[in-house]
Amino acid sequence: MVNADIVVKTPELPPQHTTHIPKTFERNETVRIEAFSDGVFAIAITLLVLGIKVPAARDVGAAGSLGTALIKLWPHYLAFVTSFITIFAKWVNHHRMFSFIQRTDHPFLYWNGLLLLFITFMPFPTALLAEYLLHAETTIAGAVFAGTFVAIAFAFKGMWHHASKNGRLLAAGVDQREIRQIDMQYRYGTLLYLVAFAIAFVSVGLSVGVCLCLSVFFAFKGWPTMRKRK
Repeated sequence: MVNADIVVKTPELPPQHTTHIPKTFERNETVRIEAFSDGVFAIAITLLVLGIKVPAARDVGAAGSLGTALIKLWPHYLAFVTSFITIFAKWVNHHRMFSFIQRTDHPFLYWNGLLLLFITFMPFPTALLAEYLLHAETTIAGAVFAGTFVAIAFAFKGMWHHASKNGRLLAAGVDQREIRQIDMQYRYGTLLYLVAFAIAFVSVGLSVGVCLCLSVFFAFKGWPTMRKRK
């Protein structure tokens, strides 16, 4: 029999020995987020080409020739190039944002997921616009296309606001001038995309052009230099 007097009780660990789960996760976690996001951007930008259908052999005879059939696909080429440039520009903008962000938390993960949701949706409005560009329902197709850009702009704004509020997730020593510049970009960029959405009900071509120009402008305007504070 075991003597109860020699039974050794395991001492309880003091509070300082309990596992500590940080509220924010450091740089290695942001690298994982950016790598995952890069993969999603790459898939979305690749899927765009699936909207361009190879002319069927039976349709070539009716069109006259293969060359003629390929020329008739110009709305698809236009939509493809426009969306390719804009998704690439959004990726550049996403990469620029992460040049400032050094930490992450759970709400930021969901903001990033919302952005990726709209990015992966882009091939659909692209194909829709290409199919209905010369159709009587082109206004609706253009509104869906521009509306997707508005949604992406709101997601970018939400991500940046969450990360930059009180420097919550930003790297130390970031120049405040660059932070203010990005704040202004997302403040006015969202409004400008809303204007492009409204223009779609007047001129789809002009609306698409405005979306394209805004994406390229905001992607390359004011690339951060990470200047140190003086």
